Amino acid sequence: MAEYEIFNPNEEFNEEGNNHEGRRWRNIIIIGVIIAIAAYLLTGIYQVGPSEVALVKTFGEYKSTAGPGLHYHLPYPFQSHVIVDVRTINKVEIGFRTTSTGRAPTYRYLTDEAEMITGDQNIISIEAVVQYRVNDPEAYAFNVIQGYDLVKSTSESVLRERVALSNLENVLTTERDRIAQETAERVQSILDSYNSGILIQNVYMQAVTPPDPVVPAFDDVNNARQDQQTSINEALRYGNDIIPRAEGEAQRILNDAQAYAYEQVAQATGETERFKALLEEYQNSADITRKRLILDSVQQMIKNAKLQVVSEKGDTLNFLDLSEIIGGEAQ
Repeated sequence: MAEYEIFNPNEEFNEEGNNHEGRRWRNIIIIGVIIAIAAYLLTGIYQVGPSEVALVKTFGEYKSTAGPGLHYHLPYPFQSHVIVDVRTINKVEIGFRTTSTGRAPTYRYLTDEAEMITGDQNIISIEAVVQYRVNDPEAYAFNVIQGYDLVKSTSESVLRERVALSNLENVLTTERDRIAQETAERVQSILDSYNSGILIQNVYMQAVTPPDPVVPAFDDVNNARQDQQTSINEALRYGNDIIPRAEGEAQRILNDAQAYAYEQVAQATGETERFKALLEEYQNSADITRKRLILDSVQQMIKNAKLQVVSEKGDTLNFLDLSEIIGGEAQ
């Protein structure tokens, strides 16, 4: 019995169709794999901002630092990177939160954070701002988990500790800036001990006020202090005016006294010299000198005196005009 192969054109067509469909799917799979590999490789491309650096890690271990720009490393899990902002000044707010910025920023007051106890057991309200930036990106990325929280909690605790060492009045007035400076130094010391890679730029105590119940009394104290300063200034002004004049008058009196002393000394010296000369004359000629002294004394007594002396010689009364004798004005 002869065997016949029955030709079925539909079967041949189906076989060619199946081969074509298989090649198409194979190509699709190959293209998909290529795209997946390309996409996987492209995941290693990363960009670093102008204020940032990238820390590249290989199997989780730090290998290098990349600066700003477009970079590439092997995809995960071979390599990865961590972006750290090293130039932006970050801000931590204590006692308040900024709710909106712009031309008219608004704030929200936080009582629990703002109120602190002073050394004289008073309550004071403080709103402070701590500014910091990253100065060691490797230490910051690998030693610190939450840098903001670390700075905030450290700054708040140090500020409370420092305020507790001063009384209310000093915190409000003279020690305000010093407390801020000492807080910054203490926070920096603590962060350095953690090897955090954080640098504290400034600590500002932008609002320091007494509690609301004592505000009127505090205002009275301030007014009294201002009155005190006004009185002090007036006293200093009066002193600056009167003291130079008093010093000038004292100097004038002193000069007059010195001049009088010199005059008296000179006069006494002259009298002494005159007495010595007279003594010498007296020792040389005692009678003549005695008579001359008597005449000088009489002349001094009758000088400028209107005096007439009557001498009696026998029965005749004669008037003796002393002015003619001594040359004075006696009559």
